[in-house]
Amino acid sequence: MKNVNEIKDKAILFGWITGLLIVISMIWIFTQPLQTRYLQRSVNSVFMNNNDSRRALDHLPVKSGQAGLMGFWYKMQNTEDLIFVFTIFNDGILVPFGAIVSVNGNVEEIIPLSAHAVQVYEKIPQSIIQIYIKQIEKTAVAVVKG
Repeated sequence: MKNVNEIKDKAILFGWITGLLIVISMIWIFTQPLQTRYLQRSVNSVFMNNNDSRRALDHLPVKSGQAGLMGFWYKMQNTEDLIFVFTIFNDGILVPFGAIVSVNGNVEEIIPLSAHAVQVYEKIPQSIIQIYIKQIEKTAVAVVKG
């Protein structure tokens, strides 16, 4: 009888964990439009605070079958360029950056998107930045064509 109760307890625990994961996944999926809108507003406020006339416009949903950098693509106002908003994990902190990508898929500029990012940007080894740039350019080919 003890064995049946153990199995039952483990099944209930497994059910709770599975249910929580499903709920979290559903919340994540259904809040994506809201998250991208808030991120766009944050990026645009950084541009405004820096007296930069550029603005991020529409979010570009990207569906590729391969793993790549996690981030969000946006069209830029009054230009064909795109901006890719991503984070670099540095010293235990996620640091937000934006990469301006030209129509030919090349990264033109990396922009720190917070006060902490400005401080950290110079300390990040250039080799790490180059790895991110290569990954962004690799992904940008599909985004620019698509």
